[in-house]
Amino acid sequence: MEQRDTLQKVHVIACGAIAREILAVKELNGLDHLTLDCLPAIWHVHPQKIAPGLREKIAEARAAGHRNIFLGYAECGTQGEVDRICAEEGVSRISGPHCYAFFSGTKKFLAECENEFTAFYLTDLITRQFEAFVIEPLKLDHHPDLRDMVFGNYTKLVYLAQTEDEELKRKAEWAAAYLKLDYEYRFTGYGDLESELLEAVKA
Repeated sequence: MEQRDTLQKVHVIACGAIAREILAVKELNGLDHLTLDCLPAIWHVHPQKIAPGLREKIAEARAAGHRNIFLGYAECGTQGEVDRICAEEGVSRISGPHCYAFFSGTKKFLAECENEFTAFYLTDLITRQFEAFVIEPLKLDHHPDLRDMVFGNYTKLVYLAQTEDEELKRKAEWAAAYLKLDYEYRFTGYGDLESELLEAVKA
């Protein structure tokens, strides 16, 4: 009870691709003061939609009386738009360029990726919905010859796992085989996402 009394109410506006992870962090840490609203996960492959969507969600949250807002987005390919929104609205976001980085730990990821520029990364969500996030947007199911064109310069697929799930491991291995890439498994847990959400709700 004493811990919960020191927390502030925070409304998180997040990418649907990390909704499951945010709710897991909330439950693990008893963050009853945290509320969540999400934009579509598929915007992961349409980053131009993210900034307008965030502005609309922030306006709705302000109108509903939410004072403390935190963005469950990293930079996410928006070419600085998320940071511009943060500056204009006086809100914070998850540090780092994307979810692969903050799940791994941003400093660790950025150091590793200097020598891993031919790696293709998956998270739990992208592994679970590999068809919807990779195969269908790139039309690989209809044009398999595009696979080598798109992924020809990659050498391995790295599955950054938030949970230890045998079914997801098997699917990630299948995805690596489908893309003709070597396979590597790394368990990350929730990485910087957990620590930054905890920081956001501290009074």
